[in-house]
Amino acid sequence: MSSFVDPATLPSIVDTHADGSSNEYKPDAELNARIAIWRGDITKLKADMIVNAANRSLMGGGGVDGAIHRAAGKELLKECAGLGGANTGETKLTKGYNLPSKFIGHTVGPIYHADRKEESARLLKSCYQSALELCAENGGGSIGFPSVSTGIYGYPIRDATQIALKTTREFLEKNDSIKHVVYVVFLEKDEKVYNELVTDYFPIPEAKSRSP
Repeated sequence: MSSFVDPATLPSIVDTHADGSSNEYKPDAELNARIAIWRGDITKLKADMIVNAANRSLMGGGGVDGAIHRAAGKELLKECAGLGGANTGETKLTKGYNLPSKFIGHTVGPIYHADRKEESARLLKSCYQSALELCAENGGGSIGFPSVSTGIYGYPIRDATQIALKTTREFLEKNDSIKHVVYVVFLEKDEKVYNELVTDYFPIPEAKSRSP
């Protein structure tokens, strides 16, 4: 039996969230059905594209970056060597190699500086925006995101999650080629933040109820 996880089999927030409203966004059941939060191993996600939280060299590192490179195999490093690195906020595409995902979007998140909060937010938004655009340009389907820049780069998890959700909401409103967006978290505390904030951007229609 395969240990890989198909994004289409994960419960969307339609299934996992009973209520939630927003002052800014209207409830949209179709959009909500495209969003999932999953605590698991991103290298096991059988998506059309997974996103790697890379460094500017694109040559591998620690955390998610190292795990993806190890799982994908040496051919990934060879392809990355020919990409010339990437700027902060930029995403570059490679094949998935030994991963179950078809593509990898290598995005370079900002190192967080509290005294440059607006610049950090702009660059982090660019990470999510450019990754979504690359996925759509290469056939769409499904995409899996880690929580970019919230590890050693120090981005506060709540602020980073708000940017991730807002950027995704506004992209999906204009693009229907991406059918599944999975936020892949490693820690339970991060999963709780995503679950708490997701309905601010993807509110649940009032008519939805868990009761039969």
